[in-house]
Amino acid sequence: MLADKVLFLDGEALVIDKPAGLPVDRPRSGAISLENHLDSLTFGFKRWPVAVHRLDQDTSGCLLLSRNPKAHARFQQAFEQHRVQKRYLAVLEGVVAGEGVIDLPLAKVSTREAGWRMTGSPEGKSARTAWKALRVQDGRSLVEFRPETGRTHQIRVHALEGLGAAVVGDPVYGKADPNGMLLHAAELTIPREGKKPIAAKAPSPNRFAKAGFGDA
Repeated sequence: MLADKVLFLDGEALVIDKPAGLPVDRPRSGAISLENHLDSLTFGFKRWPVAVHRLDQDTSGCLLLSRNPKAHARFQQAFEQHRVQKRYLAVLEGVVAGEGVIDLPLAKVSTREAGWRMTGSPEGKSARTAWKALRVQDGRSLVEFRPETGRTHQIRVHALEGLGAAVVGDPVYGKADPNGMLLHAAELTIPREGKKPIAAKAPSPNRFAKAGFGDA
């Protein structure tokens, strides 16, 4: 039940700890998605909450939903103006050290054989991600990412093409792993005029512990 995964709740906003494997948008196959859970997330309101942004299906962690249209518009503006602070944790397949900023524009490419994916391209949309290596264990690295923009698959591509190490379990840019994709939206902060900011932290998921990074 997603009602048990609420990290923040007030009259304007709801932040949940989205489980890995749950799509935000309804898949073409009609499989279970966030929409199937919205009725349990009304908390006294008649209106269903609406997702303000997206997390990839296999990414877990902080997902912001608005509880009324006016708040939704303000939150969307905050994302568009890059005023939202996002902190992700990822385990990468390889040894990564140091810290820095990846400034790599991203564009969508598509082939009949492999389908679509994102890649770095001078003709792409601007994308910037600050990163910091936290720990190395058994040839893998725990890395903190703070994206300044919100492009599709941004962290996943920046990890591979910017740092040379794919996210563990990434089915598109790396290789599958029994523990799934080790990418987690750990913290989310949205400023609000005249109110305290929305601030949420999502605990490290079990699949990180199974991979040896339980204290992430």
